[in-house]
Amino acid sequence: MTGTAGPSGKGAAVGRRIGIGLMYGLWRPRVLGAWRVPASGPVILAVNHSHNIDGPMLMGTAPRPVHFLIKKEAFIGPLDPFLLSIGQLKVDRTITDRAAVTDALGVLKGGGVLGIFPEGSRGEGDFASLRSGLAYFAVRTGAPIVPVAVLGSTERRGRLIDALPPLRARIDVVFGDAFAAQEEEVRSSVKGGGGRRAGGSGRRTRQAMDDATLRIQKRLTAHLDNARRLTGRRAGLE
Repeated sequence: MTGTAGPSGKGAAVGRRIGIGLMYGLWRPRVLGAWRVPASGPVILAVNHSHNIDGPMLMGTAPRPVHFLIKKEAFIGPLDPFLLSIGQLKVDRTITDRAAVTDALGVLKGGGVLGIFPEGSRGEGDFASLRSGLAYFAVRTGAPIVPVAVLGSTERRGRLIDALPPLRARIDVVFGDAFAAQEEEVRSSVKGGGGRRAGGSGRRTRQAMDDATLRIQKRLTAHLDNARRLTGRRAGLE
């Protein structure tokens, strides 16, 4: 890994305990399907993102400690050492951040849980536009993807703090079935490093990543639709 020590597994466990205290203390999370997260081994949690509390909410409700890829802009002032100390990963979204990629791969190769907002930034939270990073990590490591829908964080604004949901508001966190980014034979060829070879293999690898991204998007969108039906949340009113 890069940096001084890489992301700390023990730090992420501490972050989970902090998340549990804060999220359950301030709001009323309703967690559905947490048993679908594999109890051990590498896994990627792909989370929709419509509010700033979505990451902390998942950290406090997931059954395992999570290392999130978080935009570097969030690491300001005292938050910088704090987020790093609880095992979170700083990523520069304006470049190919090789340090962040190395650390994220290290989390998965070490059997940990990597949290990703596949849309890349906060928006509608509907998985309408996915960046390629999720497919890359899933294909490169073979880690299963568990889709996660966080619903209710943008439904109403709080009276005391306008930027947060009302205190004790119910927020639903719905975990879906784990799935692989690609078929095994395709994944094996990509993991073999085809993108570095001469000729058409690089093009095949890029096409494989594009295909994987489309497949992932369909699975995530289907999970979000199912989560809305399950919780009674309507699109645009999460």
